[in-house]
Amino acid sequence: MSSPVLVRPTVRGATALRGGGTWRPTPYQFFGFLFWLVMSLAYWRVPLCCDAGQHAAVVERLKDDLLHPRHPMADLPGAGSPYYSPFALAQGVAARLTGLGGWEVLRLTGPLNLLVLLTGIGRFVRVLTPRPWAPVLALGAMTLLWGVERAWWSGYLNLMSMTGNLAYPSAFAIGLAFWAWALTGARTRGAGAVRCAGARTWGAGAVRCAGPGGPRPLSGYAALGALYGLILLVHPITAVAAALGAVALVAGWQRRWGPAAAGRWALTGAVALLTAACWPYFDVFALAGDGSVDAMHRRLYLDLGGQFGLALLGLPVLWLRARRTSWRDPLVLMFVLDCLVVAYGWVSGHYTYGRILGLTLVPLQFAAAVELAAPRPWPVWRRLLGGATAAGACAAFLTVHAGAVVPAGFERPPDWPSYAWAARYVGPGEVVITDGYHAVHAIAGYGPNLAAPAWPDASLDEGERLRRVADVRAYLDPGSTRAERAAVVRRYHARWLLLTPRQRVPEEAVVVAWSRRTGEVLARIGG
Repeated sequence: MSSPVLVRPTVRGATALRGGGTWRPTPYQFFGFLFWLVMSLAYWRVPLCCDAGQHAAVVERLKDDLLHPRHPMADLPGAGSPYYSPFALAQGVAARLTGLGGWEVLRLTGPLNLLVLLTGIGRFVRVLTPRPWAPVLALGAMTLLWGVERAWWSGYLNLMSMTGNLAYPSAFAIGLAFWAWALTGARTRGAGAVRCAGARTWGAGAVRCAGPGGPRPLSGYAALGALYGLILLVHPITAVAAALGAVALVAGWQRRWGPAAAGRWALTGAVALLTAACWPYFDVFALAGDGSVDAMHRRLYLDLGGQFGLALLGLPVLWLRARRTSWRDPLVLMFVLDCLVVAYGWVSGHYTYGRILGLTLVPLQFAAAVELAAPRPWPVWRRLLGGATAAGACAAFLTVHAGAVVPAGFERPPDWPSYAWAARYVGPGEVVITDGYHAVHAIAGYGPNLAAPAWPDASLDEGERLRRVADVRAYLDPGSTRAERAAVVRRYHARWLLLTPRQRVPEEAVVVAWSRRTGEVLARIGG
């Protein structure tokens, strides 16, 4: 097979002395940088909420002890917690080197994750098509073509949810998944380049011509396997979608099968599993049978039309791609496989598999983007598709996403209170009794522990966690006696009490501070 050819444009005038013309960004480089800048500012503007407290707590625990971190939210051992991934370890190292706290590290992580995501999208779309505007349209479709009702969950990277979710491991894992798909697609197609010598050049410099490539070294397949293994460790549910995408790309584009080809892809899979198995902090394969979080994910399957309906604009395009080529088109296969896993989650009751719904939309969104990046003139059906897609994107922006980037006049992202006022008094590792919704999700991110953690975790038996929740509820019951409360305090070595405005302060507690915004009260208890 011939190697990709490098073609340089003719150089004239003074620029010839420098060996080339002036550099101009591609459309995606320009709009991608603009998107990165706007979304980073929007992310910094919105108070961190929801799962951010859990991830900030993970950073705090690793900052305290990189090798043997405690449970993210409780005064317990943390061995086996899946939150201690390579991604979190890197955050912990950064916190130790800089002295920053968990919340500050999350603030800095968001733009970095967005950079990984944007570059991954660009590389993956370049493997799908040489059309220069396709990555721009893919980014727009991925962030807007969801639905007319808010879809906010970890791993849902629409425009609105990006303001809160960019620092999460899921965002980093999704960015890596796009990179992994790009590298997988380049190997299955036999070439990573997508521009031909006769194509329009966006900026001067060398222009690659797509063509069949030579044999790839085995080290590249091993490195790709390590990348998939890293995704599995960082966010296991995203790894399910990443693996399905890899299967779709290999099944769709790998034309020549034989012992050599099968061996190369077997090496990729083996290295991925070995990478995951060698991680010392937790056993990722033990999570496959863990159903402790299935019940909380059932609501992912509710109102699918309202949250994801606009993405179906890409369904006719997938059908067209299947007719043009075959059912082996990678985007078609990817969508079908994702739908099967989502359906399995509903039928089996393992609703956690619904977490891949965000990536299930990607084949629909990207197929529409690739089609609409075709050069003009357009046939009537493509003009109709373009009009419908533009109308859908506008409807989604005005009904759901505008508040993410427009300061006023639209529904805003969640505005959670800060608990820095309480963290000034509570020492790192000290135990707090509270059941306030915001407090149990946020206070551990500042360093304190909770008597009852908010989320299930493999490092803590779920039965024990529920017993702790019941003890906290019994302590805060207005009918509890002083002796009953003292027993709970001794059991969990609690030092602090964080009460909502509706809860009474026990007689033995000493009020230390209160929040002007929420009316919550911090009181000292115990010895």
